[in-house]
Amino acid sequence: MIDILLDAIIDSVKLLPFLFITYLIMEYIEHKTKEKTKEAVKKSGKYGPFIGSILGIFPQCGFSVSATNLYAARVITLGTLIAVYLSTSDEMLPIFLSEAVPITTILTILGIKLVVGMIAGFVIDLVMRRKHKVEEEKIIDLCEKEHCHCEHGIVKSALKHTLSIFIFILLVSIVINIGIELIGEEHISGFLQGQPILGPVIAGLIGLIPNCASSVILTQLYLEKVISVATMLAGLLVGAGVGLAVLFKMNKGIKQNIKIVGLLYTIGVMAGIIIELIGITI
Repeated sequence: MIDILLDAIIDSVKLLPFLFITYLIMEYIEHKTKEKTKEAVKKSGKYGPFIGSILGIFPQCGFSVSATNLYAARVITLGTLIAVYLSTSDEMLPIFLSEAVPITTILTILGIKLVVGMIAGFVIDLVMRRKHKVEEEKIIDLCEKEHCHCEHGIVKSALKHTLSIFIFILLVSIVINIGIELIGEEHISGFLQGQPILGPVIAGLIGLIPNCASSVILTQLYLEKVISVATMLAGLLVGAGVGLAVLFKMNKGIKQNIKIVGLLYTIGVMAGIIIELIGITI
């Protein structure tokens, strides 16, 4: 147990400087482009899924929240919202960068999420065949009020985000290490990788966790080689951060929200299963 704790602490501490630098850069970029990003999505019209999926791959602070607010105000289409949800990478990118994952691997995974989000978004809008009235956004951006502490400056915000994710990564690493030690990495990996359907299904359920927990757990399991890239992608495609929680708070109609979550889950899991069956490995 002591060895497990020490390994988790040492591995997590090594990530601290990389996480802080990554979040500091992200905070700077976000503060410089935040309004332009939201305006780009609002003005995208029928090209919404294209713009939304591209902007979604950048783990901006609460971008899924902003997209949810825009959808609740009927400023963007359902296809654009789903495109953002599917493409958003949340904590995956900072963890990959801090773990020095090859840039080709990162770009490939982001590319898959981008393509899936874009295709799904256009198909949904095509099927819906419904135009949304462009209205002035009346909903307060919760990212500014609850999630990012943006008003305190980018350094303090980046530091808080870094410490928060560090603690969570440490806890997740301890749990994962204990689980691997008790069950055995080969047994866990063999079970999930030997189930092309069950793996993505379970990962999709993890992805529904409405915070950074899902992306941290799935990314760590992938880096530990416990799950395949297809299983990880299924969960990451479903994962939309706190956007899902905000959806139920801000968008009227609980049945509609449940359908949106079901649609997101189905697309993410099906994409993971297809990737698994095709045999894509990264």
